Amino acid sequence: MADYTLFTNPMSRGQIARWALHEAAADYDTELVDWQDKPQALLDVNPMGKVPTLVHHHLGHDHVITECAAICHYLGAMQAPELGPKAEEMADYFRLLFFAAGPIEQAVVSRSMGWSVDDPQKQGMLGFGSYEKAMDAFETLLSDRDYVCGERFTMADVYVGSQVDWGLSFGSIPKRQVFEDYAGRLRERPAYMTAKAIDMKLIEEVQNG
Repeated sequence: MADYTLFTNPMSRGQIARWALHEAAADYDTELVDWQDKPQALLDVNPMGKVPTLVHHHLGHDHVITECAAICHYLGAMQAPELGPKAEEMADYFRLLFFAAGPIEQAVVSRSMGWSVDDPQKQGMLGFGSYEKAMDAFETLLSDRDYVCGERFTMADVYVGSQVDWGLSFGSIPKRQVFEDYAGRLRERPAYMTAKAIDMKLIEEVQNG
């Protein structure tokens, strides 16, 4: 048995987890999940039936990790500590990781659903304020660095970078130079290209029946 089992669908956020697994050089098996017929093994470890769900088989125990940001950080901590934050990088690492997982995710979903709050006072009750405010802040936070922690790639970049990469591809994040340059750097990483190729091949197989 491999060290990890990844429950995923290639047309999902599971692509983030696969990229993280390759950055961490982790040994893993893939369990593909059909949207209409989710395996009981997935429901047993994640009652929501969400993908990605990662199971770490460690010292005789199975540890379940869900939510992409958590999966990225967990894999860094357990498999590739050199891709985790140094003491002086922790503030930037966790700030950007959770900003992308919280306000940016909320802003993108709200916009895609057509939800909006125009009253500035009520905007303050939201975790992201408004889509425009969230994107402006995101741009500012990434504008003076190559990666989340400055010049050094970390596991936070897998999650934050995926938000930018996907957002640019699907139009949910504006095409600004800061975002384009950041995504360009990440797309050149060998682990990104290897993981992406696996999922693209799986998608092609599904589409071709």
